[in-house]
Amino acid sequence: MAKTTYTTTVNRVKQRLIQKIKAREARVCVVGLGYVGLPFAVEKAKVGFNVTGIDQNARRVQQVNAGESYVTDVPGSELQRLVKKSLIKAVADFTPVTAADVIVICVPTPLTQNQVPDLQYVINVTEEIAKHLRPGQLISLESTTYPGTTEEVLLPLLQSSGLKIDEDYFLCHSPERVDPGNKRYTTKNTNKVVGGVGPHSLEVAQTFYEQTIEHVVPVSSARAAEMVKVFENTFRAVNIALVNELAILCDKMNLNVWEVLDAAFTKPFGILPFYPGPGVGGHCIPIDPHYLEWKAREYGFTTRFIGLAGEINRRMPEFVREKIHRTLNEAGKAVSLSRILFIGMAYKKDLGDCRESPAIKIAEMLLEDKAELLYHDPHVDEIELKGRLYRSVPLEEDLLKGVDLVVITTDHSSIDYRMLVRSAPVILDTRNATRGIAGQEGKVVLL
Repeated sequence: MAKTTYTTTVNRVKQRLIQKIKAREARVCVVGLGYVGLPFAVEKAKVGFNVTGIDQNARRVQQVNAGESYVTDVPGSELQRLVKKSLIKAVADFTPVTAADVIVICVPTPLTQNQVPDLQYVINVTEEIAKHLRPGQLISLESTTYPGTTEEVLLPLLQSSGLKIDEDYFLCHSPERVDPGNKRYTTKNTNKVVGGVGPHSLEVAQTFYEQTIEHVVPVSSARAAEMVKVFENTFRAVNIALVNELAILCDKMNLNVWEVLDAAFTKPFGILPFYPGPGVGGHCIPIDPHYLEWKAREYGFTTRFIGLAGEINRRMPEFVREKIHRTLNEAGKAVSLSRILFIGMAYKKDLGDCRESPAIKIAEMLLEDKAELLYHDPHVDEIELKGRLYRSVPLEEDLLKGVDLVVITTDHSSIDYRMLVRSAPVILDTRNATRGIAGQEGKVVLL
């Protein structure tokens, strides 16, 4: 009889929430309105959910409420429309969590200086949610993390409320798969992995994500979903490290790594295209694999591929620095007496995101070498380097003729690369952005 009562209670709570979700009557809170949270909030609001975003950044809150988008993947016109229809708003406190039916956590998960996971944002948010937790809520962690975080970190904090998991409330992990600037794959059409802490949590979470995402992929547990995400990013990190190491070897052997890779990628099977660069940036590749590396030690296991890939990728800015020294030496100039122009400070093409950008690391090393630095980036108006504020300079022929070296660190589409080749004295191209442009013989040095 007790079991029947328990089952009836769970089903009642679960079905009531599922019905609200399917009717788009569920109130949604998205905690963290960055490159993941804001696009997700907009996608939910577009189909009729009432969405409240929570962010500690007062400027972001103000921008959202004014309908001003600060994320490339969110058109300002779309955000304005949703704000005017009162489908989306932003606040800086956790008061709306009590009334929310679904709470989605999209906060950063950085590393400490010692490459150890830093979950302070996730923990702080979960503690706040626990204060407001009530029966009939779904909490979803989207922040990338190591396998076990949802059950080992979030769950104990939420249990302090006295409510029972997978009975009174539901908990899942559904890792974000945002690729900023990708026009083909968006939040809506990118397959979504979901793992629940219990079968009822999985059912509720799958129902929620199916309202806006074309294909939801359920897995057996939150731990499995967490492993999926860190494996995806580790896969990329390892393969990027492989081609970065190949680039260093080709440099020593006086071979063109881009020619080698282009020819290799003509093979129609058994290979995937990855390309070298000045280093890896963004939140995912430089950080997420180390979450798995750290967690593996708990099991007495050393993830040698991951560690080695991290070492190689972190070495690339130093390799570019060395190549800058060599290129200037061959022109009879010392770095300390040279004027160097960087093309791009963002970590990725056609974005203004500078998180973990290798361009910044290289620039700061050259400042230590006493070089005079300038930069042009159509997406980054200003940036701080070594405690000094630098502003993007206009890209003009007179400027190019007055520098000793141009370093292409980010291959933005809007850059006039023909003008660069025509006017700059020497170019170090770390992205192969000048490919196919005539007149680069003896002027362009490739990575």
